[in-house]
Amino acid sequence: MGGLKYTSTVRMEVYEHSAAIMLDCRANMFANRTNWDLSPNRLSEALAAHRAAGKPLLDLTVSNPTECGFSYDSKAILEALSNPAALRYEPNPRGAESARRAVAGYYAARNEAVSVEDIFLTTSTSEGYSYAFRTLCNPGDEVLIPSPSYPLFDFLAEIQDVRLVRYPLLYHHGWRIDFHALEQAVTARTRTVIVVHPNNPTGHFMKAPERIKLNAICSAHQMAIVADEVFLDFALNGSRAESFVTNSSVLTFALSGLSKIAGLPQMKAAWLTVSGPQNFKREAVARLEVIADTYLSPNTPVQLAMPAFLGQRHGFQEQLLPRVRGNLAELDRQLARQNACSRLEVEGGWYAVLRVPAIRSDEDLALELLTAKSVYVHPGHFYDFQSDGFLVVSVITPETIFSKGITGVFQLLS
Repeated sequence: MGGLKYTSTVRMEVYEHSAAIMLDCRANMFANRTNWDLSPNRLSEALAAHRAAGKPLLDLTVSNPTECGFSYDSKAILEALSNPAALRYEPNPRGAESARRAVAGYYAARNEAVSVEDIFLTTSTSEGYSYAFRTLCNPGDEVLIPSPSYPLFDFLAEIQDVRLVRYPLLYHHGWRIDFHALEQAVTARTRTVIVVHPNNPTGHFMKAPERIKLNAICSAHQMAIVADEVFLDFALNGSRAESFVTNSSVLTFALSGLSKIAGLPQMKAAWLTVSGPQNFKREAVARLEVIADTYLSPNTPVQLAMPAFLGQRHGFQEQLLPRVRGNLAELDRQLARQNACSRLEVEGGWYAVLRVPAIRSDEDLALELLTAKSVYVHPGHFYDFQSDGFLVVSVITPETIFSKGITGVFQLLS
């Protein structure tokens, strides 16, 4: 027995030593940029368990328009993908000229002139960000991003070996940039400023005076602007917000795509446009062309279909904007019946921010809503709100689900 015990102990020690070597080898094998904490958070674990149990769910976070009950012209969409020209491969670093002309036509309809030579097609705005970061930044360089804003930026930056530095957005009867804090954040390694226009999830547009001030700061520090405009068409007051595609004061990359404009995220088609002083723009376009030529990622059938897909945007937007306005009206109707909560002003986009009593963490409140009311919302910290007391909800949620879900939120908080 003594021998067996000794042998077992030795084997355990050998196993533990081998396991330690294996872990050390894994640490050496993979890039530091991918050392993410991939363990699920409490809310995602609870949501998975809720769904696995087959419980009903009022999902107020839905952002996929193809799951929201909108009608699409399926015949026109499918026919656009059956172009016989898709059987030929004619690679172009910028993308098919017919597709780029369709993008230029989209901006022309907004009274904004963009040359087809200044447009690069990508499979997504995420890829557009990677093109911009690779063009502008060396490893370790800094990118300024708004806070609060979309959480995907952290992953995009880490994958591209750049460092994010946040500049705050301030709220007082509307959102504005804290320009003093933004300038204080600029260092010798700051290469670009990201603006989201309108921002996600706050839903505010950058105003003309802010643009002038941002251009002046970027010009003084030789920084570029990367403008994410995927929600640009969804101004709630019916006005047409000015795009950054014609921003001529500083080097500017503007990003958009079919995912939001036409409600077609599955088609994986987006674009990046370049504007700014001619010397910088010319150099940026030349460098971008090499990057794009290296990947040649957009697929031919979708590129050929882009004129038809962009034409579908009108029917989609005519359904979505009334949905957003209707859900906001329902939210306001329910808010009028209680005093504990309010919503922050929103000018465009697909989300609304609720201000709620900060008597517990936002994540604890979201967990309680899920377990007690079967309502799923996003806590504010997902979007980098710096304090508790904020929930984010999608206002493209089907109306009946939205109304029932918001009722559940206020029942819990009353």
